Amino acid sequence: MQIATWNVNSLNVRLPHVQAWLEKTPVDVLALQETKLTDDKFPVDALLEAGYHAVFNGQKTYNGVALLSRQPAEDVVHALPGFEDDAKRVIAGTVDGTRVIGVYCPNGKDIDNPSYTYKLEWFAALATWLADELTRHDRLVLTGDFNIAPRPCDTYDADKWEGRILCSEPERAALQTLLDAGLTDLWPLFEADKEGRHCFTWWDYRHGGWARNAGLRIDHVLASSALRKVCTGCKAHVGERGRKRPSDHVPVVAEFDLG
Repeated sequence: MQIATWNVNSLNVRLPHVQAWLEKTPVDVLALQETKLTDDKFPVDALLEAGYHAVFNGQKTYNGVALLSRQPAEDVVHALPGFEDDAKRVIAGTVDGTRVIGVYCPNGKDIDNPSYTYKLEWFAALATWLADELTRHDRLVLTGDFNIAPRPCDTYDADKWEGRILCSEPERAALQTLLDAGLTDLWPLFEADKEGRHCFTWWDYRHGGWARNAGLRIDHVLASSALRKVCTGCKAHVGERGRKRPSDHVPVVAEFDLG
């Protein structure tokens, strides 16, 4: 089973990219972030033609999440339970016995910005819900754009980024809370295979970020113990960043041998 995540930064713009990528990389589940479409505009028919069912939680201009899957998702959740939020950031569903939660986590803007407090509160609510989900789902993946680089090596310039937004200790502690609940960040399990651009998942459009490989690893696939044991790979498809009119993020794919 292959489960992937991709912040497409506007599905309206990037739909041809997604269709082409799915044709050559037919994953079982793809979690999308920043679809930036209201639900009535979601390209259900185009994706079904590509072989994928879709559940989604959309918003005009901002945010928006979706799960694309070869088999229809069941037990779908469209928001973070118990947390009032107008932003569309969460979509979850069960596909072939595996619970997949797709998230577009708040950015926080700056550590002195009110959005930073909102980010930490949002993560706390996610952790509470996740703990409950893990009691009901042995096979669970939490994936998406977390807007957190977990370690100094997940940034192109640790001296520049340490302590800043996306790399502050409270943010990293919030991410660690999710791991402590029983999840594993799959990326480091296969770190020996990664170098150069393959170390990151996001490059800023500004200042020649892609050309300079000024990237961050902020898109993650976190898996429960049962799935961690059968994970056979986790990597970024960095070639998608070099396309014409690309997203600033690339897909991250994890593979599991479910026997």
